[in-house]
Amino acid sequence: MAHSKQSPAKPVTISGGENSLVASIIDGALVIHHWGRALKSSIDLDDLIASRSKAIAHSDFDQMQWQGIFREHSRGNLGSPTISGHRNAKAWSTKFEVTSFTATENAIDFVADDSLAQLQLDGRFEFDRFGILRIDYSLTNRGAAYNLQGLNYWLPLPERARERIDFTGRWANERQMQRSKIDTGLWTRQSREGRSGHDFTIAQIALTEKTGFQHGEIWSAGLAWSGNSAHFIEKSYDGQLWIGAGEILLPGEVILNEGESYQAPTLVATFSKQGLDGLAHNHHQSFRARAKHPQAARPLTFNMWEAIYFDHSPKRVMSMVDAAAKIGVERVVLDDGWFGSRRNDSKGLGDWKVSKEVWPEGLRPLADYVRSKGMEFGLWFEGEMINPDSDLFRAHPDWVLQTEGRSGPLWRHQLVLDLAREEVFQHLFHSVSAVIKEVGVSYIKWDHNRVLIDAGGGGRARYRAQVEAIYRLFDQLKAEHPGLEIESCASGGGRVDFGMIEHVDRFWTSDNNDALARVEIQRWSAQFIPPELLGTHIGPFPNHQTGRSTKLSMRAAVALFGHAGIEWDFTAATEEEMVALGQWISFYKSARGWLHRARMVRSDDCDRAATLYGFVSDDAKEALFTYIQREPSSSAQPAPILISGLALNKSYEVKPIFPAGKPGQMSRGEVGWFNGIRASGEQLESIGLATPILEPDNALLIQIRAIS
Repeated sequence: MAHSKQSPAKPVTISGGENSLVASIIDGALVIHHWGRALKSSIDLDDLIASRSKAIAHSDFDQMQWQGIFREHSRGNLGSPTISGHRNAKAWSTKFEVTSFTATENAIDFVADDSLAQLQLDGRFEFDRFGILRIDYSLTNRGAAYNLQGLNYWLPLPERARERIDFTGRWANERQMQRSKIDTGLWTRQSREGRSGHDFTIAQIALTEKTGFQHGEIWSAGLAWSGNSAHFIEKSYDGQLWIGAGEILLPGEVILNEGESYQAPTLVATFSKQGLDGLAHNHHQSFRARAKHPQAARPLTFNMWEAIYFDHSPKRVMSMVDAAAKIGVERVVLDDGWFGSRRNDSKGLGDWKVSKEVWPEGLRPLADYVRSKGMEFGLWFEGEMINPDSDLFRAHPDWVLQTEGRSGPLWRHQLVLDLAREEVFQHLFHSVSAVIKEVGVSYIKWDHNRVLIDAGGGGRARYRAQVEAIYRLFDQLKAEHPGLEIESCASGGGRVDFGMIEHVDRFWTSDNNDALARVEIQRWSAQFIPPELLGTHIGPFPNHQTGRSTKLSMRAAVALFGHAGIEWDFTAATEEEMVALGQWISFYKSARGWLHRARMVRSDDCDRAATLYGFVSDDAKEALFTYIQREPSSSAQPAPILISGLALNKSYEVKPIFPAGKPGQMSRGEVGWFNGIRASGEQLESIGLATPILEPDNALLIQIRAIS
């Protein structure tokens, strides 16, 4: 749509999906009056200003201060600013005036200038049709060198958003939800690892006290960036409430010479009046609509890491390939240990040549054998890292990130290569590209197993330059090898974010394959990331991370809801387990076509000792739910299973399915509907299904199909 000039004196409403944003120019500042549910009525600016003009409190400004989105001290903002920086201790205070303001139905473009500070800010707010708001800021310096210390995004929230949600975590326990009140002050979640990290929140969420999975108002904002970042919620003394995010810039990391610009990472924000699941649906729809979103069926993947670790016996690997083909695996990935002197994790990293010691004929015969069985071949890399005990480090010790000769402490016996140096970037690109071509690799699992400490180069901090380099590397590898898919792994789920999603095709959700632990990790990772981009594998038992043993039926049920796979030496499985694995794979293949386009539904009304979630197809004709018994119920008869998200007036066939075996039960008989029933969507939502008395660490799959 062509841009239409809007008078700064008039409020502008832009919309997308169920969202809208109302903005105007007041005293030169860009003020957002509303961001939330779609508004369709016309708005008069004088009436709008009058409706929002507050009483003047004692011991306060003599008239209302319209801070606007720049949140400047010069306009009365006493909280965190949008821009911070200085020009040799001058130009530390700004007062931007909007000089250009253009709008369409779904976007605003503006230019703001501060002639005294000699700075220009270009901004764009744009909704897509799913209600995702993307905001971009670019700051240009018009004077002598300017030291930028921060450029953050802020969006106003209504005062009724009284609670917040974000996510914490650690290795093998990512995306653990924490919910609390929004109190006066600044709440900040920072990531300073040089990657987003296991403790990364992906986005900050604000919501009303009554908001749950299916209902209530909810707002979120997340930064599309894979490096150092901060997400904020701030409530001022006068009750004003804001949500925001921005890249954390280290001292001197961005110094703009005259005419130079800093492009801030995009802010990705959205609102829903349908609770957490509505918020998730906005994100899922938006990502799925991208041209780059994987369109082919997500192949059932066998990753060999927990099956063999560093024990690369060609005979053993070949036997696993045979077994994988027999049960219907579609992609085989050889993990760490195939290159250089890499027989353990203390050496060889950086030497990207196939080891003649373990693969004397190279990897091409293995890859060809995998392809002869009708499967794809994938390979593990950790290209950003290097072991001091490697040929590459001995030849180029200066290639690592370091500050004043300090390279920082080792982490998993690793240092970090300075990819911002062109010779280092080119060496890595050509080394990895040569292996891809030589072996015939169609998929790479790219790991990132340590944090960045003292990450400098050329006397300057190199954190943001490192992130830009890995984006460039992934894009260049894909351009060089059309059809190549890349999985982002960082000791599991340590680099899952809105920035990396634009450069990879899959995330390894967590190194923890324990099915019970994965329930929370996966359902909260899917709060923002479409499940088909989240690796969900059946792991071994006892589990290698927690030591817990769970039935195959439980592990398979949890692994079904994502990009499914196996990470287990199933050649040692029983014949019964192999049959069950084959049945589960067949079921995954039959369901993924609709499952990977479906709407996620999580239940607010469930027995406290259990978790209920599932997916409903766009046309509400198919649904698949899983009921997971985490611990024994406090009641002899658990609360009914209530199924939401179906068409209330449709009639459905409902039955349990057991693609990988039945769950264990703590009862002498089964519930009445196990032989299958017919029920309306209204009945399933309001009356529900009697809940079987399952043993802890067990899961039940419920298949629901509309009756034509």
